[in-house]
Parts: sequence; structure tokens; C-alpha cells
Amino acid sequence: MKEELDEESRIALIEYRLNRAQETIKEAELLSGEGFYNAAMNRLYYACFYAVLALLVSNNISATSHSGVKAMLGLHFVAKGVLPKEYGKTYSRLFEIRHSGDYDDFAYCDNELTDEYTPKAIAFIQKIAELIHA
Repeated sequence: MKEELDEESRIALIEYRLNRAQETIKEAELLSGEGFYNAAMNRLYYACFYAVLALLVSNNISATSHSGVKAMLGLHFVAKGVLPKEYGKTYSRLFEIRHSGDYDDFAYCDNELTDEYTPKAIAFIQKIAELIHA
């Protein structure tokens, strides 16, 4: 069982994860610019994942796996209308692409896909930050 964080540690963890999300977006952009599209999509997913982890911590919600994080986002934020469905769809699609890239043979991402999902991931992270700081 994980120990509970004091308020100062909780706030520090939330900010760390939001900063990590921003840094990871930059990694995705660099990788995409060099033609490493599968890796860029992986980093886009992880950027959003870090933001969701921050959101969960800020609401005292825990999850122990990537699927659990996705489920908690859907249950507590998308289903309740706190986060628009389009953001839930973006996260789910990035989750699928990352999973396929990590575990499937012949997974292929291209510049078109990274161009489509980079602004979506940036908007997703921004929306999560707004929810946290509201």
C-alpha cells in the first residue's frame, strides 16, 4: 500500500508531472523532426499520461497501470463531463498507438499522424493543467 503524501509533497508531485508532460512534448517534436515517428507518438502518449497522473493526484485518485489511468480518466472526468469527450478520445487513441508501437510487429507511424496528434496532445495537456489549477 502506498503511503499518503502530505500536501506539500502532493503539490510538488503534481507540478513535477505537469512539467514532465511539457518536456515530453518537446521530445516528441524533436523526434518527429528527425523522422522518428513511432518514438514521437510514444512520447506524445507519455506526455499526456504524465498530465493525467498529475490530474489524478490532484484529485486523490490512484491507479496502478496504464489501463487503470485511462479508466480513471474516463470514469472521473470524461463520463462526468468535466473533460470533453474529444479529449478522452485523443487519450484513448494515443494509448492504442503507443501500445501497438511497443508490442505489435510492423507498427508504423508517419509524419501525418504526428502532425495530427501533436496539437491534440498539447491541447490535452493544457486542458488538464487548467482543470488542476481551476
